[in-house]
Amino acid sequence: MNRTHAVERRERVLLLGFLSGRSVGEDDRCSAALEELQELARSAGVEVVGQLTQHRSRPDPATLFGLGKLEEARRQALERGAAHLVVDRELTPVQHRNIERLTGLAVMDRTQLILRIFARHARSREGQLQVELAQLTYLLPRLVGHGTDLSRLGGGIGTRGPGEQKLENQRRRIRQRIRKIEQALEAVRREREVRRSARRAVPLAVVALVGYTNAGKSTLFNALTRAGVVVSDRMFATLDPTLRLLHLPSHRRVLLSDTVGFIRDLPAGLRTAFCATLEELYEATLLLHVIDASSSRALEQTADVERLLRELELDDRPRLRVYNKIDRLGPEERNRLLPKSCGVAVSAVTGEGLAVLLEQIDRMLPLDPLVELEGNLSPDDSHSLALLQSTGHVLACELRDSQLWIHARVPRSVAARIRLRD
Repeated sequence: MNRTHAVERRERVLLLGFLSGRSVGEDDRCSAALEELQELARSAGVEVVGQLTQHRSRPDPATLFGLGKLEEARRQALERGAAHLVVDRELTPVQHRNIERLTGLAVMDRTQLILRIFARHARSREGQLQVELAQLTYLLPRLVGHGTDLSRLGGGIGTRGPGEQKLENQRRRIRQRIRKIEQALEAVRREREVRRSARRAVPLAVVALVGYTNAGKSTLFNALTRAGVVVSDRMFATLDPTLRLLHLPSHRRVLLSDTVGFIRDLPAGLRTAFCATLEELYEATLLLHVIDASSSRALEQTADVERLLRELELDDRPRLRVYNKIDRLGPEERNRLLPKSCGVAVSAVTGEGLAVLLEQIDRMLPLDPLVELEGNLSPDDSHSLALLQSTGHVLACELRDSQLWIHARVPRSVAARIRLRD
């Protein structure tokens, strides 16, 4: 077991939720938000020992919460052995400092918690750079000169950071690091574009999985492609995009992409930091919106994903809703879901509905009918042979009089690029 992660799991936190106004349904939304915050905390490797909620007509600009609620939180945290408060809002720098001063506890807001999860799950060099960029961009306006803020974004809660003593020196070094990371990520984007250009030379459609975090996208990805991508019930288990070939019933081949999960109120800074990852969505011909059909918040999560797609200017992209985890539904719940859903119901775990999903993907992709080719190909023409194998289905291949006799079924757009001799 990783020692750092073991220490993190022993850290105890108290959750603080804030509810502004008293409109209908606000209590349920606040409860759902705190439930999600608890899941985020679990994914960050900490132990939640309690939670408090404050109802106010409007937030206090200096402290967000009232002084009485902060005193109650301080008292409960001390009684339960929690040294940290986690707030279900993105705090301003002033609010962050004031809450820490009044409670004597370390404070983390929702954005910091998400960043902590990203730091734990980033595996590739690109993912690590994206996380660091998001962390530093968040930290820069929150520096107070005493060095403690740098410790909030490390591998574990309460770990010590560099502890720069001079505020301007801290800012200068952070800005320099941000520039270096941005340059490195720009190089990553250029490399991605080179790979995309190479993919465009072989006309394969891209189908991308999108959805709320922990909707089961990676499990579905593995079920369809047998890719062996790491699967976890923790939120944001997938940060790096993965591409694999997917074979459709028509024998067409497409690229299936697994991407980072969405979440409500995803900070703009995180979207900016992960734009290299999200660029894969803009290459997609079809988006598969994966929904956790077993979640009590499925409707709200679906709306949040649709909202983010609009913000990313992807709402005009063809998409298919995939209701996942139906193996967790009882007969009555299934009967209520299936007649009303404009999509496909599947279980990535049991495989139920996957054949129907593949047929639906086949139908929704732009029309490029399959045609049969038959004729001779020079053995030296490796490019044409690779094109046939990568985009279609080679039915027969024989060596006849120093020529390769080919019988293949390929999309019409590919057939137009290949010249077979009689």
